[in-house]
Amino acid sequence: MSLTSPSPASQRTRLLVSVLVGVTMVAGIISSLGAPLIPSVARTLHASLDTAQWSLTVALLSAAVSAPIMGRLGDGPRRRETIIGGLMIVFAGSIIAGAAQSLGVLVIGRAMQGVGLGLAPVTMAAARDHLPADRSPAVIGILSVAGAAAVGAGYPISGLIAHDLGVHAAFYFGALMSGIALVAALRVIPSNRASGYVRLDVSGAIIVALGLIALLLAIGQGETWGWGSAVIIGLFAAASVIFAVWIRLELAREMPLVDLRQLRHRAVLIADLAAIVLGLAMYMFLTLITEFMQEPALAGYGFGSSTLVAGLSLVPFSVMSLLASRTTSRITRRLGASTVLVGGSLTIAAAGVFFALFHGAAWEAFVTMGVIGVGFGHTFAAIPGLITLAVPDHETGSAMGLYQVIRYIGFSVGSALAAAILASHTTAGASHPNEQGYIAALWVGTAVCALSAVCSWVLSRGDRMTASDAMSGPERERLVLEDAELATAGLVGIEAEQPHS
Repeated sequence: MSLTSPSPASQRTRLLVSVLVGVTMVAGIISSLGAPLIPSVARTLHASLDTAQWSLTVALLSAAVSAPIMGRLGDGPRRRETIIGGLMIVFAGSIIAGAAQSLGVLVIGRAMQGVGLGLAPVTMAAARDHLPADRSPAVIGILSVAGAAAVGAGYPISGLIAHDLGVHAAFYFGALMSGIALVAALRVIPSNRASGYVRLDVSGAIIVALGLIALLLAIGQGETWGWGSAVIIGLFAAASVIFAVWIRLELAREMPLVDLRQLRHRAVLIADLAAIVLGLAMYMFLTLITEFMQEPALAGYGFGSSTLVAGLSLVPFSVMSLLASRTTSRITRRLGASTVLVGGSLTIAAAGVFFALFHGAAWEAFVTMGVIGVGFGHTFAAIPGLITLAVPDHETGSAMGLYQVIRYIGFSVGSALAAAILASHTTAGASHPNEQGYIAALWVGTAVCALSAVCSWVLSRGDRMTASDAMSGPERERLVLEDAELATAGLVGIEAEQPHS
């Protein structure tokens, strides 16, 4: 009896899938290294906790700017070069961050590492063009959530390395991972030089970057410089003007950096509003709980946990979000995507209320993160399907690109807002905020999730008719949901292997 060996084409397909998923997860892990390391960065580089928060915020800001740029480049003939160039920037940034002896240098390195999050839409485009038609939808589904799942792996990994070898070693570990991904990409990812030329909206990228910098600087430094100071008011005003100019320019251009015209679809508007609000809440909760766990018990609160234990608190978030996302398709078929958004947002809000009221033991943090994972697993799994069902096929790519940008903006604002609230509850000369700072920030995150639920409910009235009119009906919905479910099942397998790697 002879065994049939896999064909060379099948082997190439499997290898390409492995490399694309690996690149996306490596970029996600490296970009997420900042959150559990913030207290260690503050101690090592002699900075305040809110100032050290910029080591995370700047990576998310870089992702928000680089994602549409790299996504647009990935649609042209230089996709392979874009992936390789992005990994080279991440590798160099990891070296700089690892060697940094000042917060300014570390922030530069972290900004370069954040470019890696912009690789997600490029790897999706590669999967769409280079994989068989029957494989690409499921693989794209895996890639769409691989970065978020990588956060759950990145936190305990960085905590373990920092606990045993120091905070600089965690960033050097990022250089090792990105170096391996770079070599794999060079050997496996094919060229697409035959693709047509795609014009990059350089001015649009510069303008949106300036707007984001002004907004995040105002939020992050408002307490230090004074919320009523001329500088902070000027930064908020400048951000408003810059974004208004950017929106007008993007709407007028034939090939914009981000196609804002997609927001004319009510379902896309609902999904993107939920994405930015929930993204803001997600990074508030992740940052607050990991930092709270590391606060010394002598301060009257906190658990004095190591970076390793703080990182492990994110494992329930990752596992429960993946498990919850596997049930999203069935719930969506019965209740509708907007109902899933409302229910998921309220679940996250309930978890925030719980930890704001009960935070005397470490197990409460683990339970909170598990419940938060359920909420985000449902909402973030439902949003792409809601967008896909609402727009015609030829507009799906630009609609998903807009979603990625908006989600990263939410991440960035959430990180900066958490730091600003903690800074407002830090007395002069102290290096740590008081307990009320954490409680206030938790209530803000809870209120944001409740706002998401209200907006989703109000805007969704009548959205079932809109979605059915825009697309081809129940059969299309069934196929999209089945692909999402298959993709999530594959990711659970990937995540289950992480602790043994």
